[in-house]
Amino acid sequence: MSSNTHSRLPGWLDKKLNWEDLHDVKTLLRASGVRTICEEARCPNISECFKRRTATFLLLGRRCTRECAFCNVDHGRPEAVDDGEGMKIADTAARLGLRFIVLTSVTRDDLSDGGAGHFAGVIGDIKTRHPGMKVEVLTSDFSGEADRVRTVVEAAPDVFAHNVETVRSLTPQIRSGASYDRSLGVLRAARDAGGGMRVKSGLMVGMGETMEEVLATLADLRNAGCDAVTIGQYLRPNRACMPVRCYVDPSTFEIYRKAAEDLGFRKVFSGPYVRSSYRAEELFSEEIY
Repeated sequence: MSSNTHSRLPGWLDKKLNWEDLHDVKTLLRASGVRTICEEARCPNISECFKRRTATFLLLGRRCTRECAFCNVDHGRPEAVDDGEGMKIADTAARLGLRFIVLTSVTRDDLSDGGAGHFAGVIGDIKTRHPGMKVEVLTSDFSGEADRVRTVVEAAPDVFAHNVETVRSLTPQIRSGASYDRSLGVLRAARDAGGGMRVKSGLMVGMGETMEEVLATLADLRNAGCDAVTIGQYLRPNRACMPVRCYVDPSTFEIYRKAAEDLGFRKVFSGPYVRSSYRAEELFSEEIY
């Protein structure tokens, strides 16, 4: 069942920001000169994650070369690449006491390799500074170029993630410059590149998809080689973004969770406030805690 979007938010969407949990980490991030997608995308979990001393770092500037209908990140002329970004993030991770770090980026179609080499360099900087730290990367589609995917995989991330974001039918209107099949190809290329890492994807619901389409997407992701999947409620980050079509209730998220587990996913996060990097370290919880 779903809630009508013309009414106020349903009772299960009642998470509030705790500014005390945000303050210390925000202060550290400002001093370090690094950015997080937590802030740029206005993630509703930001205070929870900052309280746990975790963050998802945003590489390659704050302006994306694409303009997806759901995204709060700025778009337009991109900034120059900061070659020192890896060491800044490694130092910030040390000050936060992290054991698991997530790296994502804006899409950089202007770069000759889509930013793959920069991802690899940042992974290398972190692994050199913190040999025991696990690293998850959440990448763009790199225009579907498998050699760019291999560049990132060869830097030995522990998790390679790329989000399909939505079902096949909605992709053209929601994901600027993207392709559903191209995203599946990126995930397949990551799996085929080897390295023993885990492969992960995520999607949002409440954008006008049907349950049958979500279940078909989960099957496609599993067939592409994904070990883990996240399923969360789309929440409109600003008025310029597409509106929410419906609020999916917790019982439906439970159906999706069970379906994904039945398909063989190793880890499934499914719930209204789940986001692609939410509790990402739990993929390795049995190893690092």
